[in-house]
Amino acid sequence: MKLFSMPNTEPKSKLELMQRASALAGLTLGEVAELAHVKVPNNFKREKGWTGQLLELCLGASAGSKSQQDFAGLGVELKTIPIDEQGKPLETTYVCFAPLTDIAGIEWQTSSVKNKIQQVLWVPIDGRREVPPQDRCIATPFLWSPDKEQDQQLQTDWEELMEMIALGHIEKITARHGQYLQLRPKAANGNVLTKAVGNNGQIIETRPRGFYLRKEFTGKILQAFFNNESH
Repeated sequence: MKLFSMPNTEPKSKLELMQRASALAGLTLGEVAELAHVKVPNNFKREKGWTGQLLELCLGASAGSKSQQDFAGLGVELKTIPIDEQGKPLETTYVCFAPLTDIAGIEWQTSSVKNKIQQVLWVPIDGRREVPPQDRCIATPFLWSPDKEQDQQLQTDWEELMEMIALGHIEKITARHGQYLQLRPKAANGNVLTKAVGNNGQIIETRPRGFYLRKEFTGKILQAFFNNESH
């Protein structure tokens, strides 16, 4: 097993963060869990956020406010992404909850979505169902920021979705809206409800929603990195 020591402090620079992250590449989740003295779940159906929490622990992320990035001092958000044998993402990537009331005055530049994805440490992990969780291998982590075109399209998607929420069309938004960014129900189960604006401006009860990055979008990010890496 490669040498990896559990940090007890937050990384002080992006270089230090990347050194820690790179040391995890090639290890299995089982090996990393052993180093962290935690048990790997038999399946991730009920433990969806387990992998991200394990890596936060191993990289020294501050367990601070959910509205901040995982490495707030560095302005970096950590995102694990399950991939298939071709290096393609197997699921969409959750970004943050969507505000459904009191949204007047929220702008893209100061939005939670922009804040969360202005710089991301992507950690691709073998996500194939047939591979037991403890045997799933961590691929090469990398830092990414949206380029100008990506940022513009994300802003366009966000503004379109936020306008629909503000106009009381929350129930009309489907996963088909948005090119890079989509809005989907985000709750432990269908019984969880929150307040939102209805068709006529009245307050209604609806399921909480979250912003997600589409697989097609994260697939392009991964492809660009893996292509670069192989040259």
